[in-house]
Amino acid sequence: MVDISQTYSASRRLDGAAGARPKRRISASRIMTYGILCVICFYYILPLWVMMMTSLKGMPEVRMGNIFAPPVEITFEPWVKAWSQACTGLNCDGLSRGFWNSVKITIPSVLISIVVASVNGYALVNWKFKGSEIFFGILLFGAFIPYQVMIYPIVIILREIGLMGDVWGLVLVHTIFGMPILTLLFRNYFASLPEELFKAARVDGAGFWGIFFQVLVPMSLPIFTVAMILQVTGIWNDFLFGVIYTKPEAYPMTVQLNNIVNSVQGVKEYNVNMAATLITGLVPLTIYLLSGKLFVRGIAAGAVKG
Repeated sequence: MVDISQTYSASRRLDGAAGARPKRRISASRIMTYGILCVICFYYILPLWVMMMTSLKGMPEVRMGNIFAPPVEITFEPWVKAWSQACTGLNCDGLSRGFWNSVKITIPSVLISIVVASVNGYALVNWKFKGSEIFFGILLFGAFIPYQVMIYPIVIILREIGLMGDVWGLVLVHTIFGMPILTLLFRNYFASLPEELFKAARVDGAGFWGIFFQVLVPMSLPIFTVAMILQVTGIWNDFLFGVIYTKPEAYPMTVQLNNIVNSVQGVKEYNVNMAATLITGLVPLTIYLLSGKLFVRGIAAGAVKG
């Protein structure tokens, strides 16, 4: 009985010491901080709101001019037309063809660039070879070369190897241009991991690929997520490479969106334009929303450590 009473009294004292959580005080700095954040959020959300509301209106309601008001009568006809009926040049099959072209371009470009860059970063940190620093310096230099400088030389290269105007030619271009920055991210992330992990794996008999697949890959989900988001966003939203290195049958979604928005034939259908813009941006936006926390973790671990 004595032990039970002592335990009970001790727990009461601990509870009393813990007490209730102190209330947050309202200060001028806190009000200013939240006020600035609200203004920034409003600044970025307002265009999205206008696009969404316009895409759900019919043209008679759009012509009334109140772009901020929600639709009186919701219609999804602009979305259907943007997807399967809008004219993107000589063809009037909407964004559907461009969507599948973008999928064919994005998936292999993302997978190949991430796999090669991750192996590069791993080798540059833990399996350094003769000239590895020079190789890494060249990759860093490549990360800061303006794309516009390389447009014409790449046209000649793709023409000579028979990939000019083909989807796989654009896949090759995106893979090469994504390699430098991704290699830098993976190298910095792997360099931040404890060296004892690699030494222990070597003692256990793991080789180059064993350490990579059994040790690094399972614990590197955040940086792989960062690389995926960066590549998907950059490749899916690309317009310049798509319009230069592909032909109309292989145009990605962004090129077809430009053709829809800048069409000079017939009536300007703003609701269809807004719906087409939202459809084009859904893929990278969805990926980021689903993996936002991992993106922040990977950026913090892989972009500032080295």
